[in-house]
Amino acid sequence: MQTPQYKAIYFVGAGGIGMSALVRYYLSRGLTVAGYDRTETPLTRKLCEEGAQIHYTDDLSLVPAACRDAKTTLVVYTPAIPADHTELAWFRAEGFRVVKRAEVLGELTREMKGLCVAGTHGKTTTTAMTAHLLHQSHVGCNAFLGGITKNYGTNYLLSPSSPYVVIEADEFDRSFHHLRPYATVVTATDADHLDIYGTEEAYLESFRHYTSLVQPDGALILHTGLKLQAAPQADVRVFSYSRTEGDFHAEHLRIGNGRIVFDLVSPFGNISDVELGVPVGINIENGIAAMALAQIAGASANEIRSAMKTFGGVDRRFDFYLNTPQVVLLSDYAHHPEEIRQSILSLREVFTGRRITGIFQPHLYTRTRDFYHEFADSLSLLDEVVLTDIYPAREKPIPGVTSQLIFDEIKPSVKKRLVCKTDVPQVVREEALDVVVVLGAGDVEDYMPQLKEILLSKSK
Repeated sequence: MQTPQYKAIYFVGAGGIGMSALVRYYLSRGLTVAGYDRTETPLTRKLCEEGAQIHYTDDLSLVPAACRDAKTTLVVYTPAIPADHTELAWFRAEGFRVVKRAEVLGELTREMKGLCVAGTHGKTTTTAMTAHLLHQSHVGCNAFLGGITKNYGTNYLLSPSSPYVVIEADEFDRSFHHLRPYATVVTATDADHLDIYGTEEAYLESFRHYTSLVQPDGALILHTGLKLQAAPQADVRVFSYSRTEGDFHAEHLRIGNGRIVFDLVSPFGNISDVELGVPVGINIENGIAAMALAQIAGASANEIRSAMKTFGGVDRRFDFYLNTPQVVLLSDYAHHPEEIRQSILSLREVFTGRRITGIFQPHLYTRTRDFYHEFADSLSLLDEVVLTDIYPAREKPIPGVTSQLIFDEIKPSVKKRLVCKTDVPQVVREEALDVVVVLGAGDVEDYMPQLKEILLSKSK
């Protein structure tokens, strides 16, 4: 965004994982940064320590004086904010420039070379991997990520000299249509957000339009087998990738003793003996996509090989709290049926022969309504399912839509329990557990430290 005219940036929804990266960006530019969020969190407290002024009540009197001039204040909001939000309505009525987060990111892809990752799942890890590879190379990058990286403890990286900006391209509310990528990966196009799109056809059309936005002389990297009918401009280079085939793929895969090593086959030069820092099967494809973007940006084979081994992962993405021969506890943000399926299959690959229990909190009433059959199919890959009530996020309840819809469809061969979220710690106390994965994008994640303590005490 052309910010010289602005002295202040006001964020409505400042604590969102994507918004907070922009908060940090504008703080680094020396601007006054303030905003609203619904609840105080460790992330918002950190932003305040870094210089942001954030409050947690929708109250105009709490908007700082420095953010009350329409000529000098830019207002950025997230689509998750309700339309009747008092502060947001006031800014609009008073003639402030009010833009979505995605519009700001779009401007950044016009000012720099955008390396973007789109897709129903895999976006956050692949984006974070790409940023890590470039940050550890001579190329460098700026990055606006959808998760907190283990390596840096932040969702934002700044480089004063690199021409590249790494961005997670979010399809929710068609936000990614504001971007103009130099190079982009599309990881998956399994239908999602049908509360926004209505049909799978409309969802796929949105991705088709996104592929047309890649800049001339740029690159489009598509996972093999997508339903997507891409529509890149004539001079855009198009590549394919997957675990076993495509322009970018893995060969000589070695899995064992807690390690995953493979050779990358690439049109820009093969890279031998790539070791994953987070050795789970799904990260093979995430890594291939990230390495493709890093090669296009000019990182060397040695730089990429070294950085892949040191990538520590992202909070809530295959995030291990315990990993011992006696018990394993991890969290995974998977909240779409295909994400859950891939998560479970990756765990089966790494923890061969062990009993896997999934604790799943469905996210959104609409997603549960639209995909309860598919959720049940994916969860049936587990040995045991502990299913909680739905996390509503931005939605109001829908009559007849509860976790029971999923529960009833889970195969009878799977041990299953339907519980309130608050009962999860007691279930973990009572059950004899081996490998435990907490799945979903809701707030059951808040119990992870408590679950770790329970499992540790049981294993002594």
